[in-house]
Amino acid sequence: QVQLVESGGGLVQAGGSLRLSCAASGLTFSTSAMGWFRQAPGKEREFVASISWSGGTTYYADSVKGRFPISRDNAKNTVYLQMNSLKPEDTAVYYCAAGATGRRTYYYDYWGQGTQVTVSS
Repeated sequence: QVQLVESGGGLVQAGGSLRLSCAASGLTFSTSAMGWFRQAPGKEREFVASISWSGGTTYYADSVKGRFPISRDNAKNTVYLQMNSLKPEDTAVYYCAAGATGRRTYYYDYWGQGTQVTVSS
């Protein structure tokens, strides 16, 4: 049974930072691409960032490029999203996903339950 468990969300002021973690189990993490998506109230789930199985290739949404580096530790079966210079428009539920790398939700086979990030102005 595959499980993806996100943590690290919370309430932060604009300009602050948070680091999200996603711990994976039940899959061969070291050969899985991983992604982060987010969904704000009333909006569709959108791509944030993804990382290849080796960590050698990363992709970012334009809205977070340069602010949200993605990384992974295959020894710990964990993927991270470091969120810097946060803005109120970054407020959303953040989901991690495992599968084939890409910007579309259909590339990913497994999803976590999400963690809330709220950025106050």
